Amino acid sequence: TAGCMDTFSVLKILLALSFPPASLAVAVLLAVVLALFGWRRSALCIVGLGVAHTLILSFQPIGDALIRSLEDQAREAERQAPACCYVAIAVLGGGISPAHPPEQPLPDLTENADRIWQAARLYHRGVAPKIIVSGGSFLAQHGGAPTTEADAMRIFLLDLGVPSEAIVDEPKALNTVENIRNVQAMVGDGRVALVTSAYHMPRALQIARQARLEVGAFPTDYQATPSVRLPWDNWMPSVDGLGLSIMAIKEFIAINFDFRRASAIP
Repeated sequence: TAGCMDTFSVLKILLALSFPPASLAVAVLLAVVLALFGWRRSALCIVGLGVAHTLILSFQPIGDALIRSLEDQAREAERQAPACCYVAIAVLGGGISPAHPPEQPLPDLTENADRIWQAARLYHRGVAPKIIVSGGSFLAQHGGAPTTEADAMRIFLLDLGVPSEAIVDEPKALNTVENIRNVQAMVGDGRVALVTSAYHMPRALQIARQARLEVGAFPTDYQATPSVRLPWDNWMPSVDGLGLSIMAIKEFIAINFDFRRASAIP
């Protein structure tokens, strides 16, 4: 298990280094090394490619186009999902960070916190009698604070009016593969209302099919929203545009090349 976790960590680091701003730093470092060996033209090309890579991915229309292709799939899956009669609502981790006292005494909502709000709304609508909160903590499993994403989601759901007895914890999953596998082990042949961010829903549904988990898609947290921005914001490089592009590309890579799914799901 330690070896698998080490491999997972290495892959995460390599993936992070392939995207801006880390990729730009890598390009500059490589260019410095090439320049020291007298390959100045190659060094300039490397820096130019690093800058171009960062700028192109920073434009909002690029990010919107990439992320919308995923969100359109989520919309279609939602249209096909039955409106009711699920054994549980399964909300995937990623919407909240566990408390880490004393620096962070309370859980912290992230950009994907709509996932938890969506789960509460579905519960109050009567879509299912319980909510499975699926999310562990890498730090908790390696000597850090013992709180998990599931703990944090429970606190938020209680504040949103969901009774404690309707919340079921799944506190071990560290990624989407484990989210889906662990939920399937809890519900068996039952059908769940699956809640996650729209851009993440296509990958979650793909893994659910592999795991033989019957689900209905209830996506939320849509990111491609050019109409709510000022017109000029859509045509200027920005951190937000870069974030959208990177988020989408990571999903495409995981959908097509994450071979952990085949080995992790029985």
